Amino acid sequence: MHVLDLLQSDSLGLTLLWGEEPLLGQAISGVTATDLEDPGRFLGPGELVLSGLVWWSQGDTAKADRFVAALAGAGATALLAGEETHGRVPEELVAACRAHRMPIAAVPATTSFRAVTEAVYLRQWGDLSRRPTRNRIFALPENVRGELSRLVEDGAEPAELLDRACAHLGRVSCYLLTASGRTVARTPSAPAISARQAVSAPAGAGVWLRIEAESSPYDAWQLHVPDPDAAPPRVLHEIAEILAQYRDGQSRRAAAGRVADPELFALLGEGPADPGALEEALGAAGLPTGGPYRVLTATSGDALAEALAHLEGVPYAVGGTVAVLYEDPDAEADADADPVARLRPVWPLIQACGGPEADLRLGIGAQAAGTEELRASLSQARFALTAADEAVPVRGVEQLDTLAGLLAGVPPEVRTAFSARILGALGDGILRETVEVFLANNCSWARTAEALHVHVNTVHYRIDRVQTLTGRDLTRLDHKVDLYAALRCG
Repeated sequence: MHVLDLLQSDSLGLTLLWGEEPLLGQAISGVTATDLEDPGRFLGPGELVLSGLVWWSQGDTAKADRFVAALAGAGATALLAGEETHGRVPEELVAACRAHRMPIAAVPATTSFRAVTEAVYLRQWGDLSRRPTRNRIFALPENVRGELSRLVEDGAEPAELLDRACAHLGRVSCYLLTASGRTVARTPSAPAISARQAVSAPAGAGVWLRIEAESSPYDAWQLHVPDPDAAPPRVLHEIAEILAQYRDGQSRRAAAGRVADPELFALLGEGPADPGALEEALGAAGLPTGGPYRVLTATSGDALAEALAHLEGVPYAVGGTVAVLYEDPDAEADADADPVARLRPVWPLIQACGGPEADLRLGIGAQAAGTEELRASLSQARFALTAADEAVPVRGVEQLDTLAGLLAGVPPEVRTAFSARILGALGDGILRETVEVFLANNCSWARTAEALHVHVNTVHYRIDRVQTLTGRDLTRLDHKVDLYAALRCG
């Protein structure tokens, strides 16, 4: 099937926005629907890309260019952009497609992406069925489909579903992966791979199929078969549909069951609580009683939940953007056994799913030996989250070992008010610069004069003015700290 075939379908109502005739004659190998800002690693050569443009920001030409460049780099055949989210397809996106020679068509709000997907695969299935018998590719057998439907209804786990779905294909290696590379399930013949290996796999390596089900950008499912010839494409498409049914049903209920009873996080946030009530709430959330625990908080609850899901075998409970993690006191004291140490390399994979515009930070409180210390760990985690930044997106309270680190955790509004109160009379001119250089040189008059290229008497005059205007005496340590902290907060 070619791109032009879709454009000529009256039932779909697609509108060509840009595309040269030779490009419209490219064969379509598959379909991927995505709203990731950089979907390149999930695309294979010849794939048609469907996007609802949820990632789009008005007037952001650079973001449009990055998205289309990822499609072109992966060898996609065309982009079908939905009009429902923004009412139209942005001109910036059309211009980027023209620059990268990527055909683009608009999908009206009345046409579902599923209708487009079905049109492609049904046409491909018809083409394959007309080939000689020795080349014919059959769809998922009816008895297998019936068995899988029963398994979905009975609440089977993804591993069993994937195993049964692929059993009639022989020893095929197949993975069910999240967008951040976490292995949800794999067939018995598929070797274990790390999350980093999964996200680093070349876009054209094997077959990648997105599971079309409700999800966040961080835990969206992908069906991956490393060997593109290991299974018929239509069979994989049908397996993906069944996994989507599971995700929309049992998976959501299972996830809801893992989320802690709101009472646990209500007790943590309300102030001093009865230790007995906290222990009961921890038990109801599936956590062992007695501790030790650690509280974490993040800027995104979805990102936090997916990051913690990477910690296989570690009990935890999530409530919005806060989580309580159980740390086994009998575990070996090494990085592989330390849940927090295991989280740090996972977070960049989570960030990559959110894209460059996502503000993803994680704060980690100190270990709480028992329920009495849980609220302190929560306060520390929130403070560490405020101190986290683009350079250090994962920050534990143990990392706050400098005054600069400590001040970074103070809310910006408070830092600004403190700086203005102490330094406001100095303005932003030469007096402020002088006191900053003076403190940086350990209050040495000579080194300050040399650094500022002025006479030492000038430094004395300026520092006298600073002391008069701020009411601070720079011979006193506490007053030096006041001024230094105000400069760091400014």
